[in-house]
Amino acid sequence: MNSRYRKLKGWKYQLLDDYKIYVEIYPKTDIVNAYLHLTTGGQLTINAGYAWDGASGPTFDTPCTMRASLIHDVLYQMMRLGAISLSYRKYADTLLRDICIQDGMNKVRACLWYWAVRLFAGKAARPGIQREPEVCELGGDNAA
Repeated sequence: MNSRYRKLKGWKYQLLDDYKIYVEIYPKTDIVNAYLHLTTGGQLTINAGYAWDGASGPTFDTPCTMRASLIHDVLYQMMRLGAISLSYRKYADTLLRDICIQDGMNKVRACLWYWAVRLFAGKAARPGIQREPEVCELGGDNAA
């Protein structure tokens, strides 16, 4: 992962630097909130201070899961907030798998992750589910 993050209590990680990636989601107008910005051109910016919970389920966080879990959590949050359609869920799950592989995860494990989120994570993307992190202040010296 090119950005630094720190471990938290509650939400496991907090981004210490802005992180940018292009995704294949092109909203009609830019989507902006305190921690996220998705442009009409597909540039997703996750601002420093964003908190996420890393890998979910019966698994563990490793260096090859950090970036993928960050982006996946952001896309699911955007679906929960109604900022993007639930129709992007399969894309988010596929992107999770692909980034895990890019970052060094074994392809078999990445495919298992993909099928786990396809089968069990749908509820986490539905609007109305309250999983949003509390606002956290940056600071401390425990950056990873």
